[in-house]
Amino acid sequence: MSTPQPLPLDGITVVAVEQAVSAPFATRQLADLGARVIKVERPDGGDFARHYDTAARGLASHFVWCNRGKESIALDLKDPRGLDILRRLIAGADVFVQNLAHGAAARMGLDAATLCAAHPRLVAVDISGYGADGPYAHKRAYDMLVQCEAGLVSVTGTPEQPVKAGVPAADIAAAMYAYSGVLAALLRRGTTGRGGPVEVSMLDSLAEWLGHPLHHVMHGGTEPARTGVAHAVIAPYNAYATADGQVLLSVQNDREWRRLTEQVLERPELAVDPAYATNTARTAHRAATDKAVGEALAGMTAAEALGRLEAAGIACARLNTVTEVAAHPQLAARDRWREVDSPVGPLRALLPPVVLPGGAEPRMGAVPALGEHTEALLRALGMTEELTAALRRDGVIA
Repeated sequence: MSTPQPLPLDGITVVAVEQAVSAPFATRQLADLGARVIKVERPDGGDFARHYDTAARGLASHFVWCNRGKESIALDLKDPRGLDILRRLIAGADVFVQNLAHGAAARMGLDAATLCAAHPRLVAVDISGYGADGPYAHKRAYDMLVQCEAGLVSVTGTPEQPVKAGVPAADIAAAMYAYSGVLAALLRRGTTGRGGPVEVSMLDSLAEWLGHPLHHVMHGGTEPARTGVAHAVIAPYNAYATADGQVLLSVQNDREWRRLTEQVLERPELAVDPAYATNTARTAHRAATDKAVGEALAGMTAAEALGRLEAAGIACARLNTVTEVAAHPQLAARDRWREVDSPVGPLRALLPPVVLPGGAEPRMGAVPALGEHTEALLRALGMTEELTAALRRDGVIA
């Protein structure tokens, strides 16, 4: 019987003063990989993402998604005693992450540069909306606002209506760069013995994700069109109605177009028609191309259309709802679902996307109640019951 492999971040302690999505989603990745994550929250309500909705059996869906596997300590950081407790936690940590409003961390001496100067082995991460300097540094940065500033909304939607992404793309982008930045800094510490500051902004992160449209504009000189589900420069690449639903298909080259016309559309003449024979021509005649494909698929069921597309070697997919994703047969077949504990009982959650070597299971710990671990953490710092009671009486902890 093989010995279970340790998780990659076993033994690493992370302290996070975090809220909303960007920092919490980053530290949740670290927790899944085995890190101990201590989440510092306000005593009066905690992370405001706890109150976005009550969809997860009374808990907020954002909070459940981003905060499993953490310990929650409720501290009033405006009180010097609360700030002192945080500093003591940081002194024993490997990583510190914060995404407070611009300037707030620096005023408390919790910015990455200050902390790393005091603790050379610490990896300290500042997550912001627009960066530490520049004319936008002081602007409030919520996900939709950054999606607009980064140009994502300008390339998403229909010709008539720009729309934001349906997930918090700016928050997620910053979270994933913070996560990978922490891993890189820990690797460097392993060879140099020193941690160091890591800075991530939501605008920088999402602007990087705008890669293709950005390079298209900078080097091609024209703004990419909004094309709904369709691809801006490939045709046919769109969603098409069938008799009982919609399917999406993608033709990546002219050989695939020939197979589509012959085996699915049953209109082989389109393979050699100059108006359709090349991707450049099909894109120029997008409406006619989509009409030809749509007319052929409209008389089929979705299952029949997908079967014929698969048989012809054409990339295709169902246009699923979120409810259908939750019941997706591929996720079920690959055993991608687990249950995590929470204050309201077990909740279903997806495994993290990275499959670890040796079959090690990610540590998908419980979603914490506000301040659930405060007293245990204070005891670990050597605080007496009398001192803890006084802090509770004065509202410094909860």
